[in-house]
Amino acid sequence: MSTDHPGPEQPLHSGELTVPRAAGTVIVLRGGASALEVLLVQRNPNARFMGGAWVFPGGAVDREEGEGDPALRAAAIRELEEEAGISIRDPSELVPFSRWITPAEVKIRFDTSFFLAPLPPGAQAQADGGEIVDARWYEPAAALEARMRGELFLVFPTIKHLEQLSAFESADALLAHARGREIHPVQPQVIRQGETARIVLPGEPGYSE
Repeated sequence: MSTDHPGPEQPLHSGELTVPRAAGTVIVLRGGASALEVLLVQRNPNARFMGGAWVFPGGAVDREEGEGDPALRAAAIRELEEEAGISIRDPSELVPFSRWITPAEVKIRFDTSFFLAPLPPGAQAQADGGEIVDARWYEPAAALEARMRGELFLVFPTIKHLEQLSAFESADALLAHARGREIHPVQPQVIRQGETARIVLPGEPGYSE
């Protein structure tokens, strides 16, 4: 999939604007002070939404989880355990990293908060075998290279996050950078050109403020 194309996993709409659902995602890190690897999980290829894509573990907030930051952290932790078998007991261990809102032109929309978290001692990633069929650790740059070789199907937000993460030499350096960082929401836009469409980010040519 082109890095600037919304792709078939994100159907566009021609009607009323869809309100994005709140969601929480965890970028799990390992490597400490010497390296940086992130956990990617593969969605079931038979799934109707993003089938076969490699993503960071996460999902939408459930109604009983409430609203706001506590709900986002609860959803991120719940999905991480359900999808990858990794338990984080203390929500404060999650370090806010980014917030992405699905383009208004896309039918299925999320307002997703991305958190960083080091892999808990002794924990091992294991796909649930249902919604998630595989789980692997990658250096961010290596994941992008695997995508270019056609080995990984990555969607736009995952690609852009991996590009950001590849600038850091270690998990500790990334966490130190993220702590206390002010988060500004990012909402890409879809630009239609005839029968084709591409995604642009704020500040890029064609983005309408």
